[in-house]
Amino acid sequence: MLKSAFESAEKNKVLLYDIMTERSEITTMLQKELAQIPEIFGELQKGSLKDPAVTKESIHHFYKYVSGSPLKRPAWFMDVAQQGEGMVDVTTHLVDLVQWECFPEQTIDYQKDINILQARRWTTPMSRSQFTTITGQPDFPEYLRKDVVKDTTLNVFSNGEINYTLKGVHAKVSVIWNYKAPEGAGDTHYSIMKGSKANLIIRQGAEQKYVPELYLESVPKTKIDENALAQAFEKIKSKYAGVELKKISAGKWEIVIPEKYRTGHEAHFGEVAERFLQYLEAGQLPDWEVPNMLAKYYTTTQALNKAKSPSNLSVK
Repeated sequence: MLKSAFESAEKNKVLLYDIMTERSEITTMLQKELAQIPEIFGELQKGSLKDPAVTKESIHHFYKYVSGSPLKRPAWFMDVAQQGEGMVDVTTHLVDLVQWECFPEQTIDYQKDINILQARRWTTPMSRSQFTTITGQPDFPEYLRKDVVKDTTLNVFSNGEINYTLKGVHAKVSVIWNYKAPEGAGDTHYSIMKGSKANLIIRQGAEQKYVPELYLESVPKTKIDENALAQAFEKIKSKYAGVELKKISAGKWEIVIPEKYRTGHEAHFGEVAERFLQYLEAGQLPDWEVPNMLAKYYTTTQALNKAKSPSNLSVK
């Protein structure tokens, strides 16, 4: 369907563009930039199934407080037939970032460059009272009955994990939806890119006050020349004024990011629109965008097929 849509778009001289907002998130942008500096990162490792070179994990919550009251979600949000399973929903952004960061502006051939190794999916259980709290509806609607167990618990296939190789690089992406975050906690994102000299890690846990932060950590048994590091980091400072490299301990640094770059998720939609308008004015997308969109959705849909396969022993 997607291939047909692109063919139709080309025939009718219109552009189709995917709203990948996370490409505008500053820690991700800097992770990508630093991975392109050999003096800092070295070379991207190939990794293995047990030790991927790239890992991205996103944790979300159905129940959230907004302006002092629980966020109301439509009942269909819990229906994977309408909303999409976790593996083909939020994971789309993670797969996109793996492609965009590891092989920037390079064309990916989904028929040759992608190999799905393992995929699994699992449910988040939700009681009727929990469902009522977030939807305002007293009972499960008829279209959700297929996912209700013993008339009391709704099982939502909102979680998924994909282990695959992209141009020979082992990657793992996973999305997890819990019902509610622990007190004081929020959604979190974790990402690591492993280089021959250093690892680039995004953390968004309690220590970071649930704000994404980027760290540079030297590979064990590898000593980074701090003078060379500082000199190479000037490339980042010249492009992103005010960004600094702060040493935490031996072989570990934090990338200090000024607030002006933390524009927020809603602003990212505007930034995507700006990019699209530039492409519209030029009359074309970058050569790599269309094949890489096909590659991205090939990855998620083939992984879901694999996870649903009766022969897939990793399903739980």
